[in-house]
Amino acid sequence: MSALLEISGYRLAFDGFEGRAHVLDGIDLTVAEGETVGIVGETGCGKSVLARSVARLVDMPPGCVPGGGIRFAGQDVFAMDQRGLARLRGHGVAMIFQDPMTYLNPVFSIGSQMVDVIRAHDRAEGKPKRARAAARDAAAELLDAVRLPDPGRLLDRYPHELSGGMRQRVLIAMALTGTPRLLVADEPTTALDVTIQAQVLRLIAELVAARRLTLMLISHDLGVIGALCRRVVVMYAGTIVEDGAADVLFAAPRHPYTRGLLAAVPDLARPAHRARPIPGHIPNLLQPPPGCRFHPRCELAVGRCVAEKPPLRQVDGRLVACHRAEEAAA
Repeated sequence: MSALLEISGYRLAFDGFEGRAHVLDGIDLTVAEGETVGIVGETGCGKSVLARSVARLVDMPPGCVPGGGIRFAGQDVFAMDQRGLARLRGHGVAMIFQDPMTYLNPVFSIGSQMVDVIRAHDRAEGKPKRARAAARDAAAELLDAVRLPDPGRLLDRYPHELSGGMRQRVLIAMALTGTPRLLVADEPTTALDVTIQAQVLRLIAELVAARRLTLMLISHDLGVIGALCRRVVVMYAGTIVEDGAADVLFAAPRHPYTRGLLAAVPDLARPAHRARPIPGHIPNLLQPPPGCRFHPRCELAVGRCVAEKPPLRQVDGRLVACHRAEEAAA
């Protein structure tokens, strides 16, 4: 499979009132066409910032310090002009965000918003803009594709008239308007109850398979990642600490942080098993720890972990950023 997304040495820092926050530190990640990749980690580890960087949706105010590079389909994302970015955001990369009420305008109908997006994609791809009636028909077809009932009438309704699950399906339909190659789903079920979560995740899986999309799924839920993704990338404090096939990584994690995440998940098959939280908390990225950023919370940390940042290296069929990965396995 050819590489669709290539991230190399990507760093990102923001200047604020309290100093410079180093939110991403040397990210190396390659995603092949057709892959399903899950990104996991605690809140604040940089998952969403990384995902938004792929489509250059991160606001770059004065004082923002990016480094490294991101290439999509062989093109440098940071060298794209506004026209190139318009094509990238839709035909290349589509985002499903976690809070549909934030990303749907409450004062416009669903149909009005979808028609505007469809016609904007036409313009970005250099095609003649469809008439509003034709764009409305296309919007109805997309709502039908995400299994929303009576799409013709739904187009005339407003976001507050829909349930949370229906709004999330509308966002999924809007993400598909530009026929994207990479679908980035950022915590797409956070605001939904468990039953609706399962329906939405099943829908995403079916759409990815039917349309042959590449998927990047961000979630705190390891079960969701394991069910939908064949590959898992574990992030901690702005760094990638482990990257490998889902079945291999879940069966035998090699980074102490990954082991801690799995140990913190209750095991319903073993009632006597007690979930163990990871001690401590994510470091302040204004002053990140030297060396391995996980060492203040790691029971295996030694002097080398404090002095030297571990590189991502091959260990037992996956990439691990840990000086003591072999000992962690034992």
